[in-house]
Amino acid sequence: MGCIGANIAKTITVKLLYFPELTEIGIHHMTNNKDHKILVIDDEAVIREGLRQTLTLEGFQVEVAQNGKIGMEKLQKGSFSVVISDLKMPIMSGIEVLKTIQVLQCQVPVIIITGFATVDSAVDAMKNGAFDYLTKPFLPEQILEKVEAAVKSRELNLESEIISGNVNVDAFAESFIGKSAAMQKVFQRILQVAPTSSTVLITGESGTGKELVARAIHNNSPRKDEAFVAIDCNSLPENLLESELFGHVKGSFTGATQSKPGLFTVASGGTLFLDEIANLSMATQAKLLRVLQQREVTAIGGTKATPIDIRLIAATNRSLDKMVEEGRFRDDLYFRLNIIPIDLPPLRERSGDVPLLIGYFLKKFSEDVGRQIKGLSADAHLALHNYPFPGNVRELENIIERAVVLTQGEQIMRDALELPSDHDLEQDADEIIAPMNTEELKEVKRKVREQAVEPVEKAFVYAALERNNWNVTKAAEETGMLRPNFQALLKKLGISVKDHTTG
Repeated sequence: MGCIGANIAKTITVKLLYFPELTEIGIHHMTNNKDHKILVIDDEAVIREGLRQTLTLEGFQVEVAQNGKIGMEKLQKGSFSVVISDLKMPIMSGIEVLKTIQVLQCQVPVIIITGFATVDSAVDAMKNGAFDYLTKPFLPEQILEKVEAAVKSRELNLESEIISGNVNVDAFAESFIGKSAAMQKVFQRILQVAPTSSTVLITGESGTGKELVARAIHNNSPRKDEAFVAIDCNSLPENLLESELFGHVKGSFTGATQSKPGLFTVASGGTLFLDEIANLSMATQAKLLRVLQQREVTAIGGTKATPIDIRLIAATNRSLDKMVEEGRFRDDLYFRLNIIPIDLPPLRERSGDVPLLIGYFLKKFSEDVGRQIKGLSADAHLALHNYPFPGNVRELENIIERAVVLTQGEQIMRDALELPSDHDLEQDADEIIAPMNTEELKEVKRKVREQAVEPVEKAFVYAALERNNWNVTKAAEETGMLRPNFQALLKKLGISVKDHTTG
């Protein structure tokens, strides 16, 4: 087997990695490399391509950058489990990359690679926060071993936060069930920001769990014993919203028969969550900005300012950047709010998390109604696998709750899901790009076959496992497969039996 750095590497088999998933009972582990994204930074194209091939063939997602500057731009825009960086590079050295990552995403382990290894350079790299160090040329199994160790280290760091009591597991509900790198980034960001009083701006589509994130931050903060006050800025007309936020004195407007403290005052010492903040009028935005700048609030009709001590968390499902450009949102308020951004991915971009969420909601609602529902039929699994969930996690929760209520037997059937009938699962022919030659045609046909078969295979496996209480041996026997072949299919599909038998 050749060395990476000497020629393009071949792949080898390594054991699958584990990564922590939060549920209502603690941590579960996944075994799916495709949910880990690796960033490779090297100015040598042959190294970048060798690492890309080696890691991709092991199932990892891989992005590459030819220098540190481009690499750091990718790091700020994406979610990565591990960074592999060359030490000697133009524009930005590996040590500079290390120092920058310590500021941007200190939880991401960095593996330094170099063809100019010395004791001093290794010590310097480790002092600056490198997870490990590797000299070129190296074998594929060497870098894979270090990547595995780096991901495992990140897992243990997260787990130690849970075990040590630094994280309130009960604060993390269904929004944090998931193996995707994007959700792990959200979890890490919560751990980083919770101990502080910094203002947080949560963005994401409706139904992604923005308020759950806000509550998780509060419940893991020094303010957890104080009030968490939430208000939907779209729920009240402007005059009533200002009264709710800032309070009013008796007689300040028609109907103000007595003085009332605002939510800024009520939340003092705790956290104030302003949901759908994009709906604030420009006038209310100006008043909110003043409160945030002065850290004091004056009730409507009042003359005395009251100091406030709150942690502000805002959320929106709209693009505030675009609204600022269009003159519909104050840029100075936006900068005040966007100190710590947290972006929640839509469920369609983390479809691998759907089975875990189904299991969580199925258990939750089955217990609520007092029924023993063992699982979903194969066609029900297939339908959910193909559904895009425009309403995100909230929609999936509603679907499973409805199905549990409507199901009389031990298994949820396709009809009980009551998915929208107008959903089109087929790709529009106008969107298909015609292959240029026979090789491209073969590749397209191969991918189409894989995409078509995988949902059926998943439905087949899930149904068999659920019928047999997630016993692999019994499921294999029932379906007429050899146990090793059934296990191989589980591995191929990224299905972990442990997730459904732990706890």
